[in-house]
Amino acid sequence: MKKVKLPSRSVYDGEEHGRFMEKLETRIRNHDREIEKMCNFHYQGFVDSITELLKVRGEAQKLKNQVTDTNRKLQHEGKELVIAMEELKQCRLQQRNISATVDKLMLCLPVLEMYSKLRDQMKTKRHYPALKTLEHLEHTYLPQVSHYRFCKVMVDNIPKLREEIKDVSMSDLKDFLESIRKHSDKIGETAMKQAQQQRNLDNIVLQPPRIGSKRKAKKDAYTIFDTEIESTSPKSEQDSGILDVEDEEDEEEVPGTQDLVDFSPVYRCLHIYSVLGARETFENYYRKQRRKQARLVLQPPSNMHETLDGYRKYFNQIVGFFVVEDHILHTTQGLVNRAYIDELWEMALSKTIAALRTHSSYCSDPNLVLDLKNLIVLFADTLQVYGFPVNQLFDMLLEIRDQYSETLLKKWAGIFRNILDSDNYSPIPVTSEEMYKKVVGQFPFQDVELEKQPFPKKFPFSEFVPKVYSQIKEFIYACLKFSEDLHLSTTEVDDMIRKSTNLLLTRTLSNSLQNVIKRKNIGLTELVQIIINTTHLEKSCKYLEEFITNITNVLPETVHTSKLYGTTTFKDARHAAEEEIYTNLNQKIDQFLQLADYDWMTGDLGNKASDYLVDLIAFLRSTFAVFTHLPRYLYVLSCYLALSPIKMLIPIAMAILSGCIRWNDQNDHSTSHYEAH
Repeated sequence: MKKVKLPSRSVYDGEEHGRFMEKLETRIRNHDREIEKMCNFHYQGFVDSITELLKVRGEAQKLKNQVTDTNRKLQHEGKELVIAMEELKQCRLQQRNISATVDKLMLCLPVLEMYSKLRDQMKTKRHYPALKTLEHLEHTYLPQVSHYRFCKVMVDNIPKLREEIKDVSMSDLKDFLESIRKHSDKIGETAMKQAQQQRNLDNIVLQPPRIGSKRKAKKDAYTIFDTEIESTSPKSEQDSGILDVEDEEDEEEVPGTQDLVDFSPVYRCLHIYSVLGARETFENYYRKQRRKQARLVLQPPSNMHETLDGYRKYFNQIVGFFVVEDHILHTTQGLVNRAYIDELWEMALSKTIAALRTHSSYCSDPNLVLDLKNLIVLFADTLQVYGFPVNQLFDMLLEIRDQYSETLLKKWAGIFRNILDSDNYSPIPVTSEEMYKKVVGQFPFQDVELEKQPFPKKFPFSEFVPKVYSQIKEFIYACLKFSEDLHLSTTEVDDMIRKSTNLLLTRTLSNSLQNVIKRKNIGLTELVQIIINTTHLEKSCKYLEEFITNITNVLPETVHTSKLYGTTTFKDARHAAEEEIYTNLNQKIDQFLQLADYDWMTGDLGNKASDYLVDLIAFLRSTFAVFTHLPRYLYVLSCYLALSPIKMLIPIAMAILSGCIRWNDQNDHSTSHYEAH
């Protein structure tokens, strides 16, 4: 092409354009002649071809007609097929759409199912499973279908659902806190019953040697009059200190704390707040609320000291509170810790001890104080089982022990006063062996001469001797009751009992005796009988020593063991009675001499004794007759004192005195006692 282009350009650029056109025309004419020659050579073949072509055209027309006819028939016959194919096409399209829809629904269905499950769990208040379902829904299912509009609504609603779960779980927790506040006394009562049962079971299985554990349960009210004890020995069965074992009563099964309290709200709320990342908020709220409840529980009612039930309810509430906290401590991880529990316990311990000191000071009934002590011991033992230190409670019980001793002394002051007021101050008459054994069973007394005498006969002392002796032992028993379960050594118990008994003898009983002796209307007979009674009570002090030794198992020879001062008490009372006798004798003799109206100037006496002498001798005889039961030394002194104002009649009086002394010697069997004086 390039080669042709160059000559053409040279032709048009030069001056040979005409010549070139001539040459070109010549060349065209030559080619036309060659074409004509060629056509003339092949004309016959061309004609034959045209003829055949015309024949073919006819056949082609026939074929066309046949094809058209066939097509028409085919179109007519395939019309239903086309319709069916269209229907099939639509079906295939629908099928494809349905399949796609099913696939999308299968993808959305788990989301809807989880959401429906979430709503059901919310409705049935299964908040912790609902929170788990919400987590799965948010992180597993919703991301797969996040482009759907309803999923966006769910995503927007998730924070609201979380807050709803959080609020509802907190509401359940508040209901739980309110419930345990109301029922803490029942929880505490159950825990204390369990501790009591366990302690009883331990006592049965182990049988520990406990002070006073052999003692039989005493009656609620102490006997003041006519204590009836069967014995044939001066050292009665009660004196031995060997007491019957208290029978254990069959107790019913006590339900456990978990049976009374459903802790699931706490666990659920704790898990929910932990999952939501607000565990610290929950812990602070729980501890704050429980501290408030602790302060309410530790506030005692104003009339708590009036009945034991007031103390019991107070202790039950405290025990119930700490049982719940201990359970929470061991069943949750970190909701409360030991430091928090110890802090609450320190506060509770100080407030409880302060409340007990205040209210126990109002108690004037020793039985109530004793019951309170037993309740405090059970309270302490129960909390000790849960690991709380209770040493301060036992220290406080030692303070209450002193108060208990004071209330006992006040009670026994009334008992002794009633005994002394109701006594007839006459020797006890017995008409049968049974009555004799009854008296010696109450009081350790032996007298061979009296045993040989036939019935009826009399003891030298009046009824207040065995009664006072029995009440002293009752007092010792009451002191022993308080010492039980205080974890004291036998020496400490023995020392406590002896000190309290000494106070009873030297203060309470001594004052009672002194008050009787100092009465204005007391007669010589009563004073004489008091001297005799105190003499026998003084002799019985060694039996009281042995009695205390037997029940405490501490020998008197033990170092630091206190001694009983009963001997001194009874000696002082006897001396006071003797002084009162001397004073009364002098007063009566002076009154006799001052009030008597005799004719001291008569001149004719004759053989008749003076009326003054007759009356004086009669007075002396009646007075000395009262002294016949006195010990000899006191009898002689009293008689000499009575005769001192009338020395001029000493010879006559001595004769009377000698006769009375012989009478006294016949009736006095305490010769060893006389020699001692």
